[in-house]
Amino acid sequence: MALLLGIDVGTSGAKTMLLDSDRGAVVASALGEYPLHTPQPGWTEQDPADWWAAVSSTIRQVLQQAGVAATAVTGVGLSGQMHGSVFLDAAGEVIRPALLWNDQRTGPQCDAINAAAGELLVSEIRNPVLTGFQAGKILWLRDVEPAHFARLRQVLLPKDYLRYKLTGEFATEVSDASGTALLNVPQRTWSTALLDRLELPAEWFPRVVESPEVTGTVTAAAAAATGLAVGTPVVGGAGDCAAGAVGTGIVEPGLLWVSTGTSGVVFASADTPATDADLRTHTFCHAVPGKWHIMGVMLSAGGSLRWYRDVLAGDETAVARLTGQDPYELITAAAATAPAGCEGLVFLPYLTGERTPHPDPNARGAFLNLSLRHDQRHLARAVLEGVAFGLRDAVEIMKASGVPIREVRASGGGARSALWRQIQADVFGLPISTINIDEGAALGVALLAGVGTGVWPSVDAACAAIIRPISTTAPQTAATRVYEDVYQDLYRPLYGRLREQFAQAAGLVARHMG
Repeated sequence: MALLLGIDVGTSGAKTMLLDSDRGAVVASALGEYPLHTPQPGWTEQDPADWWAAVSSTIRQVLQQAGVAATAVTGVGLSGQMHGSVFLDAAGEVIRPALLWNDQRTGPQCDAINAAAGELLVSEIRNPVLTGFQAGKILWLRDVEPAHFARLRQVLLPKDYLRYKLTGEFATEVSDASGTALLNVPQRTWSTALLDRLELPAEWFPRVVESPEVTGTVTAAAAAATGLAVGTPVVGGAGDCAAGAVGTGIVEPGLLWVSTGTSGVVFASADTPATDADLRTHTFCHAVPGKWHIMGVMLSAGGSLRWYRDVLAGDETAVARLTGQDPYELITAAAATAPAGCEGLVFLPYLTGERTPHPDPNARGAFLNLSLRHDQRHLARAVLEGVAFGLRDAVEIMKASGVPIREVRASGGGARSALWRQIQADVFGLPISTINIDEGAALGVALLAGVGTGVWPSVDAACAAIIRPISTTAPQTAATRVYEDVYQDLYRPLYGRLREQFAQAAGLVARHMG
């Protein structure tokens, strides 16, 4: 038996789980939360010390829950929110709070990088340089906080800061590094050409490895903090999207993963670094050695439903509090009584800007076609449908790029809702499957830890041993016809018609309310 520890440093908390490889079962898990800071509109930051405190605590909790000795842990895998920037000085100390994936402050810097990169965007980076990506954050530090920039000696992604705390090693792996906009994606190494153009020293960036590769072992100091045994191997791991895909078994072409967490992800494995000509989707290295993946990301998927709960569903939340129910179950139960298409009501889920297919930090959410006939049932269902339409945008790009799709697997909070799974199946016109273990990124990196420590010979073998589909939701013909018309005639054209208004509104806010 091998016990494999998977750690996922998310935006709202750190999740740690322990996998029994023989039983294919999670034997313990724990979640440690920490705050999100928004010092200015459009800014999101966290203190890396909060991540480390949460990870240290949850590791101890998991070992205690499982009732196992630290020496029983075979290996550790790390995952985390992508794109963030942890800035370290020469002593390895954090210079300032980390800038996160959904931080939107770096627009001017991204414009400058896109201009400097030129042909490298398609030939090496294979992605546009977006405000959430790490590259713009480094130049923002240079331009806006020069005193901090002068101290800079190492730039890490969030999960790789935890690696440093656990092992003392500076390292990253190919999937997470792909989201910095500084990696040569086809070659799976840093783009020295772009670093030179941006005048960024290569020594500021950690070595890049494949995801199952052992990067170091737990130090005595980390063992004292976490309860792990000194010398426990820590593998490269993966960014949360690639890790979640491994944890869902999306490791070969033909399988499509749809995740509706805070953000929404549409993810397909690929044997080659295929790239959308307009760079509307992302082409990243997969956590499977020698493989890549095509990915679309929307910024507010489950986040849109959470916004609805917090702002518009006070009654449901109050009832849930009194009865011990989940407010989301009450919201979706009401939404299920509204008709497909909500009698023309459409929701745009761009509450924090958007990435795929509209890389626009100024895009915002909207309800369109409200009438006196609409009530909260329609509003709730429109949010669920709007997120599904946003996910379909990425599916359509992948289909047009020749990406094969024979099976769709769902995970994340949205996958737990039978109604939302049905809406997605109807909007995509494809069956949606769920799997036996929905532990997402933490499971994925636990499997990678098993590969790196010899429990399984490959990532494919690890997934085949642990993951299997258990249910399928088939599309309903009548609803699919309705959604096809709503998507093509109402939802899809809306962004283009509102893009200028979004920009004007952003300018107005900056002038009068910023």
